[in-house]
Amino acid sequence: MSESIQDTSLGGLIRRYVSASFLLIGATVLALVFANLPATREFYANLWQQPVHLSIGDFNVFSHGGHAMTLMDFINDFLMFYFFLSVGLEIKREVLCGELSSRQKAMLPVIGACGGMIMPVIVFFCVCLGHPLMERGCAIPMATDIAFSLGVLSMFGKRVPVGLKIFLAALAVADDLGGIIVIALFYSNGLAWPYLVAAAAVVAILLIGNKLGIRVKTFYLTLGLILWYLVLNSGIHATIAGVVLAFCIPANLSRGTRYYLETIRDGINAYPDIDVTEADRKQVMVLSKDEIQSLRSIEKASDQLISPLQDIEDQLAMPINYAIIPIFAFANAGVDFTGMSFMSLFQGVALGVFLGLLIGKFTGVLSFSWLSIKLGICQMPAGGNWKSFASVCMVCGIGFTVSMFIAALSYPTHLGADAAEMLNEAKLGILCGTLASALVGAFMLNQTLPKDAVSEA
Repeated sequence: MSESIQDTSLGGLIRRYVSASFLLIGATVLALVFANLPATREFYANLWQQPVHLSIGDFNVFSHGGHAMTLMDFINDFLMFYFFLSVGLEIKREVLCGELSSRQKAMLPVIGACGGMIMPVIVFFCVCLGHPLMERGCAIPMATDIAFSLGVLSMFGKRVPVGLKIFLAALAVADDLGGIIVIALFYSNGLAWPYLVAAAAVVAILLIGNKLGIRVKTFYLTLGLILWYLVLNSGIHATIAGVVLAFCIPANLSRGTRYYLETIRDGINAYPDIDVTEADRKQVMVLSKDEIQSLRSIEKASDQLISPLQDIEDQLAMPINYAIIPIFAFANAGVDFTGMSFMSLFQGVALGVFLGLLIGKFTGVLSFSWLSIKLGICQMPAGGNWKSFASVCMVCGIGFTVSMFIAALSYPTHLGADAAEMLNEAKLGILCGTLASALVGAFMLNQTLPKDAVSEA
C-alpha cells in the first residue's frame, strides 16, 4: 500500500501537526523570554491573573464557584475544552475506523502507551518518594506530545517507514486517552452533586439526539457549552466535558454514504457536457430556478456526506493548532529562572519529570512493546526493525502540551509558595526532558533509519 493511501487514516494527522509544531516552539521561546526579561517579567506574571467576564445581567459565564475566572483559568479550562474535544473526536474516529479500530491494529500502540505511562510514574516516584506535595506530579511525564514527536519524525521524510509513523501517531492517541482518564480520576475536587446531575441530564439529551438521528452540529456544540459550564462547577475538571461531548457526536450519516453520492451524481448529470471557451469563462451565467434548486440539492448532499464528527474535527483543527495550543504554550511554558541554578534540574520535581520523560517513556514503551512482540501478541510495525523501533520509542519522551496541563493541575496556586516553586521546576523538567528526548531520538533515528527513502509495498 502506498504512503498516500496510508495518509488517509493517520497521515493527515501527521501533516496537520508537523507545521503546528514550529509555531508551538516559537510560542514556548517567546514565553521563556517574557518570563525572564526584567522589563517584561512582572507584566507576564500579572497578565494571567486578570479576571475574565462574559456577563448576562449578574451572571458571569466565565465564573467558577462564584468567582470570575482568571485569564489563565480561561485558557486552561475553557480554551483547552476545545482541545480535548478535538482529542476526543480523534480518539473516537480512530476507534471506529482508524488505527485503533481492530485488535490487530490497536494492540501494539496501546500496549506501548501503557508502558509509556506506567514507567514514567515509577521513575518519578523513585525520585520524589516521601514528599507528598512532590508526589502529586507523578503523572506529569506520562504524556507524549503528538505535535512535537511527529515533527521530529517528519525531519527524516520518506526514510521513515510508514509503519513506524502510524505506530507513533496511534500511540500518541492512546496516550492522550490515558491522560484524560488520569485527569478525570485524580484531578477532580469535591463533587457538587446538583451540577453533576444537571451535567448527566445534558449528556442524556445529547445521546438521545444522536440516537434520534439529529445531525445538526449547532445542537451538539450549544449543549456542549452548557455541559462545559456544569462540569466546571461540578468538581470534575472542565476539560473532561470536551471528551464526553466528543463521544456523543454522531460519526455516521443519517441516510448512508451511497444515498448522498447518488444525489450529487444525479444533480451533476442534470447538466449537459459543454465545451467552455475563453469567452465563456468571463461570461456571467444566469441560472433558472430549477438549476438553482439542483445546485442547492448538490450543496446540501455534499454537506451531509461528511459526518458531524469529522466535520467538527476538521473545523477545529486550524484554530486549535494555530491559536489555542500556541496561546496555551505562551501562558504555561514561561519558566522563571530567577534563583535557579544548573543544579535545579538534578533535584526534586525537575529531576523526576526529566528522567520520567527521557528514561521512563523510552524504557516503558520499548519494554512493553518488546515483550508483546516476543510473546506473539503483536507484530513489529511494517518496515521497522528493533533499532529503528527503539529510536521511535525515544521520541515518545517528547512531552509538552498535556504534560504542562497536568503540571498546572498538580501544583495549583492555592497550595502555596512551595507548589508554585514545584510548578516552575516541573516546567523546567518538561522543557529539558522534551529537548533531550528530541535530540537523542533524532540522533538515533539518523543512525538507524535507511539512508535512502523506503518503498512501501
